Amino acid sequence: MQFIEKMTYGRVVLGAGTLYGALNTLVRKQWIIPYGEEGDSRKKEYLITDIGKQKAEEELQRIEELWKLASTTMKEDRSE
Repeated sequence: MQFIEKMTYGRVVLGAGTLYGALNTLVRKQWIIPYGEEGDSRKKEYLITDIGKQKAEEELQRIEELWKLASTTMKEDRSE
């Protein structure tokens, strides 16, 4: 939660329920897997799987397409 808040300069603040719900979904889809020992540590770590990397790449491509569309639209609006 702290990492996301720091990396987004406070624009995104995740609650514990949101974060753990998302992690559980990613584990269920086998996009990530738990890493390390399951001791009493509150810190949980995960590794991205090959399918997770593939899905992340697909999402990056989708976001790039949206960015290009938005950029084109903004340029057209400015030229009118």
